[in-house]
Amino acid sequence: MCNLAAKEAIVNKIEHIGIAVKDLEASNSLFEKLFGQPHYKTESVASEGVTTSFFQVGPNKIELLEASNEDSPIAKFLEKKGEGIHHIAFAVEDIEAEITRLKEEGFTLIHEKPKKGADNKLVAFLHPKSSNGVLVELCQEIAG
Repeated sequence: MCNLAAKEAIVNKIEHIGIAVKDLEASNSLFEKLFGQPHYKTESVASEGVTTSFFQVGPNKIELLEASNEDSPIAKFLEKKGEGIHHIAFAVEDIEAEITRLKEEGFTLIHEKPKKGADNKLVAFLHPKSSNGVLVELCQEIAG
């Protein structure tokens, strides 16, 4: 069991909430109406087979995710569960140290090493089977 009193906070904040969508263009229009502002960025992440769109809502970010190929994790998620919340991402200072710490705490990771993700981040995901069914993403800002 983790001795919380002996450890300092490692997760800084919720970095963003990811929402899987079937049609990014239509979803951008919908969320622009909801938030009263346009998305600020669209980006493709070929390694994950996804196109993303980001909204800044006060201090929070929302990431829309559309599959860019039928074998991508988002395509599989949409086929199984439909549109909706896909993951919650947490900002961390040192993603490699956090991966090590979480493995020692018994979590199962999808990515043993961080990889480049969207929005200038290194990312790694925890398997939802080890986090009460929630897909957790760790994000570290890439310096530079």
